[in-house]
Amino acid sequence: MGPRPVNLPGTRAVSRCAQCGTVLQGMPSDEKCPKCGFELHSCKQCTYFDPGSRFECMQPVKERIAKKDARNECTLYEMRVTREKETSTPASLRPNDARAAFENLFKK
Repeated sequence: MGPRPVNLPGTRAVSRCAQCGTVLQGMPSDEKCPKCGFELHSCKQCTYFDPGSRFECMQPVKERIAKKDARNECTLYEMRVTREKETSTPASLRPNDARAAFENLFKK
């Protein structure tokens, strides 16, 4: 028979607001968060933001940007994108009612 196949959930690439955690799919990086109004073109939203690095940036910047949550014109800015696990079942695979879900449990 062999080993059982691993049934791991898939992953997806998402950008989230650094302030409130709202998913920012398809939003340009020069706008504000639709939920909290946080500036998306800021250091805290950048891929290279690192509080432990010099000037809190992993790139070689010449001077420190004082306000990390305010809009800036940094040319090295890239919106942070993370990989998250798909934890929900797609709507196309969900049963329409509870009885159908119960019957699907015992199907062979």
